[in-house]
Amino acid sequence: MIRFILVVIFLIWYGIFSLIALPVEWLIGKISKKAKDRSSLRIVQGAFKIVRFLSGAKTTVIGLDRIPKDEPVLFVGNHQSYFDIIISYSYMPNLTGYVAKKEIEKVPLLRTWMRYLYCLFLDRNDIREGMKTIVKGIEYINNGVSIAIFPEGTTSKDGTLLPFHDGSLKFAEKSGCKIVPMVQNNTRFLWENQKPKIRKTRTVLEFCEPIDVKALSKEEKRHLGGYVKQIIEEVYARNEELV
Repeated sequence: MIRFILVVIFLIWYGIFSLIALPVEWLIGKISKKAKDRSSLRIVQGAFKIVRFLSGAKTTVIGLDRIPKDEPVLFVGNHQSYFDIIISYSYMPNLTGYVAKKEIEKVPLLRTWMRYLYCLFLDRNDIREGMKTIVKGIEYINNGVSIAIFPEGTTSKDGTLLPFHDGSLKFAEKSGCKIVPMVQNNTRFLWENQKPKIRKTRTVLEFCEPIDVKALSKEEKRHLGGYVKQIIEEVYARNEELV
């Protein structure tokens, strides 16, 4: 229980810190948008690294060198835990906006940090608003910002990959960017499996080889979701022995 208390104390501190930091970041943005992007990214990554430390997450990271350095991509990941975001985001080499549920936009301070970092709030119950979100994400990609999405739309209780939501990979299909499957093992054992306790856990995060959608066959493009899902399932099964 001590880990949970430490994380809560840090989050309260970070909320107070944000009351000062967010206006400062806004001012920096008025002078240099690039400087604001860089500082916001490092501040949030730093906070996530502290949460990882306090929670006792010990992560084996594979494939960081596979992430393209000079082009935006679409990260597509499996989803077991809120820690999927905390862990993966702290390793992102460049600006990356995560696709989140629309409901998260109601959370003060958090929503501002997320907007600063090009995150998208997707309403899956409103097709028109969903399309607007996809268009906005494609615009971000065209401007050099990577996007990360968990196509299952919710967390898996037992690690089994759930069906992908239709349209989840439109960001790559429409922008032409590469897809980087992002596979995490064991994250659900950090918190979700024994709430509210946080348990010291060994996890694995693997960034797979980028997929060039334009180089795929017509059949593979037609079933792109299934193609990516199969890669994630195979890597997940292989990495189970590492935890």
